[in-house]
Amino acid sequence: MLSPEDLQELEASLLPALERHHLRLLAHSLRSLQQAADHSDGGAASPDAADGLPDAAALARWASGQPGLQADPGFIPVLLEQLDKAAVQLKAIAREQQRRPLQLSIADLVSWGRRQADARLAAGPGVNPSPAPPHS
Repeated sequence: MLSPEDLQELEASLLPALERHHLRLLAHSLRSLQQAADHSDGGAASPDAADGLPDAAALARWASGQPGLQADPGFIPVLLEQLDKAAVQLKAIAREQQRRPLQLSIADLVSWGRRQADARLAAGPGVNPSPAPPHS
């Protein structure tokens, strides 16, 4: 979950609303993946995960244990799909930062968002020279 400090850091970025919304989604996914990794098998990711991200089974166990999701178990597969898509983006951002995805900070995401916005603005209207990492 995002802390009040996380939210404040995202809002203080002064990025356009769409970029801030995208960053909030990525930040929430990052925190959820970090939490799932911390709660899976004593803090370990799947043994074969070089990126340190929890595997699908660990994520499903984590999601099933979340009180807010227990009231709506049908939402769990949707959430897991979205976390999987966010993980692809977080991996790409982490590669740029030369670190593992779960080592990213909110400040790393804000810096990435600023670079994306700056590149888009520098390229002019209607051009996206450096698209966001794939999310599907």
